[in-house]
Amino acid sequence: MSTAFLAHSDGVEAVVDLDAITANIRTLTAMSAGSELMVVVKADAYGHGAVACAGAARTAGVPWVGVATIDEALELRDAGDTGLLLSWVNARDARFVEAIAADVQVSSSSPELLDVLAAAARAAGKPALVHLAVDTGLGREGALPGAHWHELMAHAMRLQQAGDIEVTGVWSHLACADSTGHDSIDAQATLFTRACEEAHEAGFRIRYRHLANSAALLTRPDLNFDVIRTGMAVYGLPSTDKDTGVHLRPAMTLRARVIDVKRLPAGHAIGYGHTYVTDRETTVALLPAGYADGLPRNAGNKPLVSINGRRYSIAGRVSMDQIVVDVGDHEVRVGDHAVFFGAGTYGEPTVQEWALECDTIAYEIIARLGRRVKHTYVGGGIGGDL
Repeated sequence: MSTAFLAHSDGVEAVVDLDAITANIRTLTAMSAGSELMVVVKADAYGHGAVACAGAARTAGVPWVGVATIDEALELRDAGDTGLLLSWVNARDARFVEAIAADVQVSSSSPELLDVLAAAARAAGKPALVHLAVDTGLGREGALPGAHWHELMAHAMRLQQAGDIEVTGVWSHLACADSTGHDSIDAQATLFTRACEEAHEAGFRIRYRHLANSAALLTRPDLNFDVIRTGMAVYGLPSTDKDTGVHLRPAMTLRARVIDVKRLPAGHAIGYGHTYVTDRETTVALLPAGYADGLPRNAGNKPLVSINGRRYSIAGRVSMDQIVVDVGDHEVRVGDHAVFFGAGTYGEPTVQEWALECDTIAYEIIARLGRRVKHTYVGGGIGGDL
């Protein structure tokens, strides 16, 4: 790992290795057994940068990209993405006319939303491409199996026959795929399979059935169906409680430069609330990073920073814009790298360590990065090295 910053930065920098993302995609594609991969880039690609990561996915040959909102989908279209694209968290006042005109496929869980989509389709001058969502046990999006599912399908068929929509997919989401062997996984799979059969019996010719996420792809290949929605695994981060033996490369390194170094006497308190007091004369390093950049406030006093290959604890509370690191008698200089997390190759913390220390999940650690965090991309033909 070089010690030179790839871009000038006076704050926090997320270095994203696009080659790691494409390598992960190749690994996951090899496991997909002929199913199509959907790379999920919602929430700015889990903090990695949606446009760049979607571009890397397309370069790697991925047919599908998935997002939560219509605004996220249209951001990709505005950036030049023209491939298959699905949005599934759809408020009824979303920009559906623009989305339908741009061939964004959308999810629906209710007859009422289908009516909204049909009206938008008429305004756009082309049918809305719709994936019907069935709730197989998550209790979130989707029509409940039975009467509600049949009502949704009947309404969708009327609108399809009128030329306002075209049902292209049926999907659901697993609640406990990250808990290997959880009883709910088989139960949801059974309900989903039946819902797809009922859609076929109702006269739909469904091209895209999708249930599996990253965790299911890694542990339950029998649930691949036609499309697999992959999020965390694409970015090389853990999505299941089981060590699957599949090698995935973490794509992001989060770091900042040391902006000040000073010597403090023994008994000197540090930070708001004085939760840390030096027990000896020591050197501290100041970093321009805080909870406004996405670092959890409860990371204070935990060993979650690496400088020059050594691990140190944050001294005191995480502030909005700054943290202090107690480096003891080791030599640290202004301008040195401080790494918050990375692949762990050089002893630096990983995203999973941050999650465990802060009593949360890896998803939250990366998705909460603030807007001040600068993104630098390497690999993918861009150049540079870590």
